[in-house]
Amino acid sequence: MSIRVVIADDQQLIRDGFVMILAAEPDIEVVGEAATGSEAVKISRELEPDVVLMDIRMPELDGIEATRRILSHQPETRILILTTFDLDEYVYDALRSGASGFLLKDAPKQQLIAGIRTVGDGDALLAPSITHRLIEEFATARTPLTPPPGFDELSPRELDVFRLLATGMTNAEIANQLVVGETTVKSHVTRILTKLAVRDRVQAVVLAYETGLVKPGSSA
Repeated sequence: MSIRVVIADDQQLIRDGFVMILAAEPDIEVVGEAATGSEAVKISRELEPDVVLMDIRMPELDGIEATRRILSHQPETRILILTTFDLDEYVYDALRSGASGFLLKDAPKQQLIAGIRTVGDGDALLAPSITHRLIEEFATARTPLTPPPGFDELSPRELDVFRLLATGMTNAEIANQLVVGETTVKSHVTRILTKLAVRDRVQAVVLAYETGLVKPGSSA
């Protein structure tokens, strides 16, 4: 089955460029386009895409609010934010609202394609060099939140995995750090996301910083 994509950007040239790139991929199908945030919400409800490429700044409704509205009705849809600047508080707010990651608009085409496949498979696009730095920049500038419901239900081992996950480590890196199998780590991550009621790794990282579980500059 192909990954069904909606492209939401107020610039026609940007949309045309993405359509051209994605048209060459047999496992990706662009099913709709939107020039405003309102159109993105409407089209997403009608077409129920797997992934929405969402510009952060659009007329009528910005990408943050459009993300909230889409996910409130279609929690299975994945939002991939498009932005010009990596350290952008609006992008951070979109991640807090449920977006599964973000890409710079000038990213290489293979990075765009890989990003769509990653979130289309239900994972989060968490690039430690950018996303992790973005979350450090803005999450820690806010008033720390109290631990979320479900936090006390984490076992000691799940808490260990959560801390490492929040520093940007992959499952393989966590497995190496804890000297356990990667399948075991994957099972722990699934239980952590379920107990904390978060969509994916991006929301888990945001939560870890906002609650003070992980501090800026932490590596473990």
